[in-house]
Amino acid sequence: MRLLRPILLAAGLTLTMSGCGSGGEGPAVTDAERRAGAELHPQLLAEFGGAYSAPEARYLAQVGEKVADAAGLEGQCTFTLVNSNVVNAFAVPGCYIYVTRGLMGIINSEAEFASVLAHEVGHIVGNHSEEQQKRSLWRSLGVAAVGVLSGSERLAGLVGEAAAFFGLRYSRKQEYEADDLGLAYLQAAGYDPHEASEMLGALGRNERYLTRTRSTDDAKSIPEWARTHPLTDNRVARAREAALATGLADNALPEHQARYLAEIDGLLYGDDPAQGFVLGRRFAHPVMRIGFEAPEGFTLTNSAQAIALDGPNGIRGEFGGGAMPRGGLAAYAEALLEQMLGQADARIGTPERTMVNGVEALFLPASVATRDGAVSLSLMAYAGPGGAYHFLMIGPPGEAPPAALQALFGSFRLLSSEEAAQLRPRRIAVVAAGPADTLRTLARRMASDDPLDHMLMLNGRSAEQPLRSGERLKIVSWAGR
Repeated sequence: MRLLRPILLAAGLTLTMSGCGSGGEGPAVTDAERRAGAELHPQLLAEFGGAYSAPEARYLAQVGEKVADAAGLEGQCTFTLVNSNVVNAFAVPGCYIYVTRGLMGIINSEAEFASVLAHEVGHIVGNHSEEQQKRSLWRSLGVAAVGVLSGSERLAGLVGEAAAFFGLRYSRKQEYEADDLGLAYLQAAGYDPHEASEMLGALGRNERYLTRTRSTDDAKSIPEWARTHPLTDNRVARAREAALATGLADNALPEHQARYLAEIDGLLYGDDPAQGFVLGRRFAHPVMRIGFEAPEGFTLTNSAQAIALDGPNGIRGEFGGGAMPRGGLAAYAEALLEQMLGQADARIGTPERTMVNGVEALFLPASVATRDGAVSLSLMAYAGPGGAYHFLMIGPPGEAPPAALQALFGSFRLLSSEEAAQLRPRRIAVVAAGPADTLRTLARRMASDDPLDHMLMLNGRSAEQPLRSGERLKIVSWAGR
């Protein structure tokens, strides 16, 4: 989360999008799809972390174009590296394809990387995003509210239509179809098709590592939009069998492992300090020297603009901030609500001034009329260092703000200089094993609470696998070291 300026989540995404058509020479992206994707693109980046502008982004575009050419979509796709440590990739109509830097960090060869992109291109050619959007019941409060809160696109953005759109699960048939198409594109692009199952294996290793090393709440903190590609043992085995069915031996086509490792050497790993650090249910920003902790049942998703919060029973909202106006907290809160509510039929309550952990704060309740009853809106603003900060939370119709929100609002605090100093960025470092090195000696260089298992996961290795002198492995190190 970067500050300081007024922050709101992406506006509503009420777009009607058609899938890729099939021309006489193969699949094509229509002008309507391209326009829809171009409109959606900045909103997605705003909600999901922003673009990561670095050499790795150019590398992504190069490999992606190679795969798109193999699929008959030469020059029709846009590939973007997302500045998020969440492990994921996704695609939207118009052939806009997104890969997080978190995913790049767990992959170990260019062929594995290309298989991710080929799979996403398969979803585009298979028209899967549109099919899932049509099937969705849009059960969440956020999406239900979009149709009834007239004139309030800002409020629609708060409840996160974009996140709901990408929370749609692909069916098993759609995943298998994208796997099959992707494997064909991967081979046509000149890559080893066996690396598709290796990529799925890397996703599985990461998921098991998170489950094993984190608390239940931390493991659940993976945002719903990152769960669009459910992994199963059957899917991994199916990809392996499909590669064997090509008749090509493993490694018959190149994997380009050395080239890939060279490209990601120095890649930012974990949270971006400019956005602050999400640590399970906690958020801490080393520059702004602020932090908070959400109650059990909440998940936090970091982005370049705000922290999205998802709680139990349909509670959703954001933590953000901006410059403090001349009128102080009251003016800040009123301007934020006015911007948020637009022309919605809303009733704003009486502001209540208070102190939270030694910080001046102001609570301002509101309710918004819908066909299903009044939706509660709770704004808590703080006079923090360098500006104002706020929680803006929305709850289900007819329900009073729960005690969980009081706990959330009461958790905001200032960080000590010692706490802020401990929040340091980390990067991927590719190192060569020396003659006397073992996996354990290399693991000692890891900036991790679980160094050996973490390193094994990142490199797709087992502890029993012998280490060769000169072998290049990924470790996680503190930036600047």
